[in-house]
Amino acid sequence: MLAALISSPTLPASWNELYLMLGTSSAALIGLLFVATSLHLAEIANEEIYRLRAEYTTLILLSTLVQSAAVLMPQSMKILGLELLAVNLWGLSFPVTLLSKAVKIPGARGRGGFSVRRGTIFIVGYAIGIVGASAVAAGREWGMYGVTVSYTLLLVISIWNGWMIMQGIGRGEKFRKMK
Repeated sequence: MLAALISSPTLPASWNELYLMLGTSSAALIGLLFVATSLHLAEIANEEIYRLRAEYTTLILLSTLVQSAAVLMPQSMKILGLELLAVNLWGLSFPVTLLSKAVKIPGARGRGGFSVRRGTIFIVGYAIGIVGASAVAAGREWGMYGVTVSYTLLLVISIWNGWMIMQGIGRGEKFRKMK
């Protein structure tokens, strides 16, 4: 059984350049999120909704970086599919946990643009990744298109989420200056 997994065909190298670019994007966004968080540390540390969103956005970006590393590592397509499936299942827990915590915070939707809709888009992104990764684990290269759509969606929504956090902090600073 193990020999069959290891000896299955590898992912064609044509995916490498795309995932090198996606992985670099994820790493850069994680760095930018750290810088932005550091610049507004007091606001983020003192507001539970900002703290949760910054934490889970970082974890979501980390999950995309791990996916990129898995795709770039030479290995059989079936093993890759299992790794991508594990990462997407792990990643799915982030928006689900964030939503379950955020809805309990009074006024969370009004501060920093917290959005159940954006949380739902993260969940859909991971669901697409799970379907794609399952296909890759079954030896079907077309599953990589689902994984890539998922990855791209997660990056775009993470950028949007980071922007909304910064907007909320900016509005809070403006409000405090007016007092």
